[in-house]
Amino acid sequence: MSSTGLKREMSLLDLTMASLGGIIGSGWLFGSLYAAQIAGPSAIIAWVLGGLAVLLIGLVYAELGGMLPESGSIARYPHYTHGHLTSFIMGWAAWIAYASVPAIEAEAVMQYAAHWAPGLYNASTSLLTGSGLLVAALLMLAFFLINYFGVRLFAKVNTFVTILKFIMPSLTILVFLFSGLHWINLGHYQGGFMAGGTSGILVALATSGVIFSFLGFRQAVDMAGESRNPQRDVPRALIISILIGIALYVLLQLVFVAAIPGSALAKGWASLSYTAPFAQVAASLNLGFFVTLLYADAVLSPAGTGNVYMASTTRVLYALAKNGYFPRGLAKVDPRTGIPAGSLIVAFVLGLVFLLPFPSWQSLVGLVSSATVFTYIIGPVSLAVLRRTAPEAHRPFKLSGSGWIAPAAFVIGTLIVYFTGWHTDSKLLLAILVGIVLYLIFGYVTPEAIQKPDAASVKSGLWLVVFLLAMLAVSFLGSSKLGGLKNAIPYPFDIIVVIVIGLVFFYWGVASGRATKEAQEALDTVDEARKTGS
Repeated sequence: MSSTGLKREMSLLDLTMASLGGIIGSGWLFGSLYAAQIAGPSAIIAWVLGGLAVLLIGLVYAELGGMLPESGSIARYPHYTHGHLTSFIMGWAAWIAYASVPAIEAEAVMQYAAHWAPGLYNASTSLLTGSGLLVAALLMLAFFLINYFGVRLFAKVNTFVTILKFIMPSLTILVFLFSGLHWINLGHYQGGFMAGGTSGILVALATSGVIFSFLGFRQAVDMAGESRNPQRDVPRALIISILIGIALYVLLQLVFVAAIPGSALAKGWASLSYTAPFAQVAASLNLGFFVTLLYADAVLSPAGTGNVYMASTTRVLYALAKNGYFPRGLAKVDPRTGIPAGSLIVAFVLGLVFLLPFPSWQSLVGLVSSATVFTYIIGPVSLAVLRRTAPEAHRPFKLSGSGWIAPAAFVIGTLIVYFTGWHTDSKLLLAILVGIVLYLIFGYVTPEAIQKPDAASVKSGLWLVVFLLAMLAVSFLGSSKLGGLKNAIPYPFDIIVVIVIGLVFFYWGVASGRATKEAQEALDTVDEARKTGS
């Protein structure tokens, strides 16, 4: 198959833990606080909506991941259905999103580790100190080494760490529930249950870490080329990890809201201020023994997620190189370890760049969420195209109701990008447009090094370029309640406009898809592997 050279050593448990390891990271440590600041107790609804939204998208990838198990698949699926330009755009956006996550998680580790070593983090500026940057860089070096010595070591380390990561938030829920919570918090204070209104729920969903927390589900898809039985195990791993994540995060938000002392809410939910939310709230409940455990896990959980995303960034670079958009040396797999070593080195260096003094954890989370969700919306389009162009292909998991789930998933992704707001979207969408221009220039100037887009791929990718421009425009004109700049389209009418935009571009994207030689070759290879059991 197209991932020849990669070693297939990951079981269903390993794949599930890869996705769950991506889901349980710094999001559980900070997301509940930032969501409560924006939406108050109704942040609980934001987690439910966010989880269901990602579940719909995940179901799409469950079919794609079983049908065409590919490492770095975010750049491969659009390559099979729309050609070079669409594939490059999605791969470029994924690269922007994935490369920054190890740095974000390292920053989260430093923020909690500052409890023991205050010199690592400056709470007044929300930035790492010089010492914090150095220790974070060493932590990222550890991610690099775990990945460098092969997928088997990665799987063993990640599965063990994820089990521990799952235990701690689960224990937090139980300990808080039996510690005398303040259930009056759910409706008594300023603004009541819907302290931020309906718009607060939507903004919290996109910018506080809710969507960011769930986005790790696709790790199983990104590593499908290294699964022992990808067509069976990838869909199962996706669905299991998302359902566990929904249950966990909804309960964590509930107990966090109910555990906050009334004195901290005297000026309303927006005034909440914690640097280590769950640990500090646990201290207010006189859970001294548990506070120590929380600070310890707050180092482990983000570190585990950073390790997972180092692996995912490597696979995206590998796929981009394999497609011919980056130097092909990055697609070379080390025969000893089964790892694309060049891509791993580049991923490590890129991660170090993101350790530079960026804004707060929450600001970077908004960018990563918007970029990652943008890359996910190609899944529903590719699924619909492959249903038309490869109807007889073997689908171990065939999504029932795909006729409405695929467009719904695309529209949901479009809404989440919009909810992130102009301040973030303008930077992200412009960065993607700049990437398109650079790709076209280098593709035509140096076709021997970079795969030049042909006329068919440009025609098939035009819808996505126009979609980017449309999203820039609606974000610019949208309601200030949802982060729009000009407030020319008032809330909630702006939501209706975005839904219409999403539907129009979904069906345009599906109509632009085509049968490609690469897709048929990949399907033939998968069928051959299935028949021979290799």
